[in-house]
Amino acid sequence: HDEGAQAKAGTRSFPHSDSEWPELEKAERLARGAALKWASGIFYSPKQLTRLDRYRSREAQRMCSIESRIKSTVQSYLESVQTGLEQLGLALKEVQEAREALAEAQGALRSQAEAAHNLQPLRELADQHGQLQAVTLLLPQLLAVPEAVARTQALIKGNRFLEAYEVLRELEQLRDEVLEPMGGPELALFEGLAPLGEELGLAVGKVVGSARQLARDDPALLVAAVRVAEFEEERDAQLQSPSPGRPRAWRQRCLGALQRALEEAYFEAPAPTPSGLAGHLAALREALPAELALAEALVAPCCPGEYGIVKLWAHTLHLGLCQHLQRLLDSEDLGTQDIFTLLHWALHIYPGPDMMGHPDLSPEADISELEPLLSPEAVDLLEKTYTEKLKLSIAEWLQKALDGEVAEWLREQKPDIDPEGFYHSSLPSVVLQILDENIRVTAVISTSLQDRIYSMALKELGTFLRSLIKALERFSQEHLRDASRPHHYVPYLLACLNHYAALSSSVSLLQPIGVSTATGVSATIDTALGDFKRKICKLILDALLEELQPMFVALPSRQWLSSQVMLDSVCEQVANFCSGFSRVRSPMAQMLLAESERAVVLEYLRGLMQGKLVCRNSTERMQASERMLQDSAQLRELFLSLELEESAQTGAVLGALQELFRLQDPALLSLEVSSFLHKFPDVSEEHIGALLDVRGDVSREQRQVVLETMRANPPPSPPPDGHRPLFSLVPVPSPPLAFCFSAGTCS
Repeated sequence: HDEGAQAKAGTRSFPHSDSEWPELEKAERLARGAALKWASGIFYSPKQLTRLDRYRSREAQRMCSIESRIKSTVQSYLESVQTGLEQLGLALKEVQEAREALAEAQGALRSQAEAAHNLQPLRELADQHGQLQAVTLLLPQLLAVPEAVARTQALIKGNRFLEAYEVLRELEQLRDEVLEPMGGPELALFEGLAPLGEELGLAVGKVVGSARQLARDDPALLVAAVRVAEFEEERDAQLQSPSPGRPRAWRQRCLGALQRALEEAYFEAPAPTPSGLAGHLAALREALPAELALAEALVAPCCPGEYGIVKLWAHTLHLGLCQHLQRLLDSEDLGTQDIFTLLHWALHIYPGPDMMGHPDLSPEADISELEPLLSPEAVDLLEKTYTEKLKLSIAEWLQKALDGEVAEWLREQKPDIDPEGFYHSSLPSVVLQILDENIRVTAVISTSLQDRIYSMALKELGTFLRSLIKALERFSQEHLRDASRPHHYVPYLLACLNHYAALSSSVSLLQPIGVSTATGVSATIDTALGDFKRKICKLILDALLEELQPMFVALPSRQWLSSQVMLDSVCEQVANFCSGFSRVRSPMAQMLLAESERAVVLEYLRGLMQGKLVCRNSTERMQASERMLQDSAQLRELFLSLELEESAQTGAVLGALQELFRLQDPALLSLEVSSFLHKFPDVSEEHIGALLDVRGDVSREQRQVVLETMRANPPPSPPPDGHRPLFSLVPVPSPPLAFCFSAGTCS
């Protein structure tokens, strides 16, 4: 405890003053603190003080050992420092000696610079002497250069290319041997070598360009020219750096000559006239496969494989043909036949088995890399042009056919009759044949062209039908001006109805398999055919009514009430007129009969509505009823005899009308009119009013009741099945205007 107290006292007595070695002061503090901590841990009880001397002795020994190691380390460090200082001193001395030696060498060099400058002329003379010595050794060869050049030119002109090339190589080697030691500009003696090499290259290219002929006549010459080109290609490849006139690229020159020769042979001649296009393409069809066979059999064996002769031939011919056809399209206005021939040749013949698709064509031709002969844009333009030109031709052909048909209408004989007994003309078959042939033939070109032509043909058919309608109108106008002309007006109208039947039944046959009809075009054709049929029927019915009009003048009249002569004449005339319908094919004949019967009934109704007759008493009303009933039966029997079914007839309206006249009590007219309105929903108040006027016994009040009943009970909608309007086609005369003043008041 005492020692601990002293240690603590010693710690507290440690001087706290600024030192020159703060790190040492800090280390000493740390050491003292560690010692105190260690001592407090060892001597924490009085019993431990007995070992104090032993601990002190051990620590003293440790301190001695540490001090001896420190002294040894410091001594070793000091010795190393001394050795380093000695070595630095020696190095400094050596550097000074080297500096002095360099200064002496620099001085010596300055003294020798003037001497070296004075020796420069001598050095140049020595170089010239060496060059002249080298030239002197080659002097015999140099003297032979002009003769060698002349001999090379003669060899080139004689097509002895290998010998000429060997001499040229020797001359160029001699030139290199002379110029290398001299290192100066080229001697005038060798100035002719470059033109001589170019002359040889041109001759080689010219010969290779004639390979097509030489492969047959002189393949050895062709092989020699190609070998010379290949020798030069190897020399170009061996060059480390470009030199004047190099690389000569004679292989490319030869390949270019081959391509130009092919193009000149086939495609640089004047373009054929349109009339000769088919022959020109036929000649190419024969020549190009033969050319490829020649390339594979004769030219290719004379050339290295790197030339790819068969591929070169195929691609050159293809590219030249593409450009040739494009020039032809740009410079010529081709007709439809030429465009068709060109499209068929380019799209089918050329890539087909007769030409580029030939099974014997070498795979080396590599035709899979070839673009189409005609671009899609060019094909589309050609198809459009073909369609437009063909449209004009078809329009002209159809117009000629129409003109011929119209000329037949004016003949003084009836239309021709076919073996079945129907009126017949070649017009439908001519029209359909013109359209069908032009549609079907385009199938060998492409579906797109066939689709274009089909749509165009339908449009032209619609135009033709409209022209035919106009021709019928002119035909009718001429008949109206002079009823005696044309001589057979109605028979030719009936023949035209057969034309309609033939055209309408055959239009669908024009449609190629796989080609759809545009909705608009189909609707246009249907409309044109419908207009054509309606026009013919109208003209026929007009002709019928024109004949019947004088007979219906007496309807209604008291003569009509008392006699059936008028309707007998009508039936006789109708029977005569409709007998011609037997020359019309069904179902058109049935349709004409139905329309004729309806026209007669409508004319009958028009007569009743004119108000020319007013029944004076019940007897006349009964006569009118009986007359309408008999007329209805007579018309029914007439058309049944003409083979028109009763269900297709409209004469039943007369039987219904007679009920309005048979009714004795006018007060019951409302019920009868309601029943009539249910059967014929298109009857109007004006029609009923006109019929009541014919009765002659209906008061104003009764008329008003009937009309109010009609308004209160409108007809059913939609109308009954099979109903066709009748009364809506029958005009009703306007009632006379009522004057405000009695006669004689205006004076």
